[in-house]
Amino acid sequence: MTKRRVVITGMGVVSPFGVGAEKLWDGVVNGKSAISKIENMEDMTGHTVLIGGEIKESVFNPVDYFEPKEAKRLDKFLQYSIVAAREAVADSGIKDSDIDPYRLGVIVGSAAGGFHTIEKSYEAMLNKGPTKCSPFTIPMLICDMCAGKISIEFGAKGVNKAIVTACATAAHCIGDAFRTIQYGEADAVIAGGSEAAICTIGLGAFTAAKTLSKRNDEPTKASRPYDKDRDGFVMAEGAGVLVLEELEHAKKRGAKIYAEIIGYGQTGDAYDVVAPHPEGLSAAKAMEFALKDAGIEAKDVQYINTHGTSTHLGDIAETKAIANVFGDRTVNPNLRVSSTKSETGHMLGASGAAESVICIKAINNDIVPPTINLENLDEEVADLNYVPNKAEKMNVDVALTNSFGFGGHNAVLIYKKYK
Repeated sequence: MTKRRVVITGMGVVSPFGVGAEKLWDGVVNGKSAISKIENMEDMTGHTVLIGGEIKESVFNPVDYFEPKEAKRLDKFLQYSIVAAREAVADSGIKDSDIDPYRLGVIVGSAAGGFHTIEKSYEAMLNKGPTKCSPFTIPMLICDMCAGKISIEFGAKGVNKAIVTACATAAHCIGDAFRTIQYGEADAVIAGGSEAAICTIGLGAFTAAKTLSKRNDEPTKASRPYDKDRDGFVMAEGAGVLVLEELEHAKKRGAKIYAEIIGYGQTGDAYDVVAPHPEGLSAAKAMEFALKDAGIEAKDVQYINTHGTSTHLGDIAETKAIANVFGDRTVNPNLRVSSTKSETGHMLGASGAAESVICIKAINNDIVPPTINLENLDEEVADLNYVPNKAEKMNVDVALTNSFGFGGHNAVLIYKKYK
């Protein structure tokens, strides 16, 4: 069976830079940091981490997008996903008359789901009794509700599911959407991920796990992948959504085509629930599978948007995996890699979608965004060109993005300039 070609026709983002894919791109390509002191949490008492890639109320007010009553019934992660999906669908220009609703799907997930709702509901139950939480608590907190809400909004009656693989969530959702269209089960799929875990339980739990940066006095310098002085990742929130569409279907309706998605690879570490394999063996294999799926060789890739969270073990393992597959800069001097989490922080289950948008923008603009705060390269990471601190203008025909999640989940996506 011949696999159908799949293209990207719409993109939507809610990020710490604000609402819109262009705001995300402008921030990362210009090396800006979206990390700051946390403002939205009412009580920071006892917290030792005080910074994050937070979506400020000044740039995202729910009542600008939802009726007040509806906004109260939507956890933040749901609000972000719906707004990102609205942008992506509007950007794609796809209309009800363009597609059979049973051929339009939604695959959008979240790593954490409604952490804010869990906190508020538990507090209400403790103070008022076990049945005194909102009757909307369950649909406000379960991870699949992004897909459910988006499908209702757009009348999408095709495949409808949410994949939950920690920080690989959005990449797996996009990858499965790609497969769904390739094998003829849909003509278009709205896919991505959303996250809003900057709250007491999210911030406290990651702090207890000793994974977060405590560079509270210098928020904009806290996320520093590959730098010798990094001390952990910075939590961020937001959503990224793409519209994936079968090529001929997109062409028939005259859609704007941003890029083609050509490869998807996925593996499991089977090693540890948190730490990656120190040599990045399964991460390397996921990249190899994606290259094979795309029918290209390592030398055909110009840019890799890395998982690059700014953790000691993760950065080293991933760079070893990349060098194993693509060669280091002495073998492959044309390859550029960068971690845009240095600008945004780590959007957890949304990161694979936001970073897919960045890869597509890099292809469209022939420019590679930088890894900022890279001032003192760690000698333990592989010898790669990390595009330190300033974007680099170059031809980008093919871009790859890595997403790795707690539990050993690895997902790799490859995008290509549409021709």
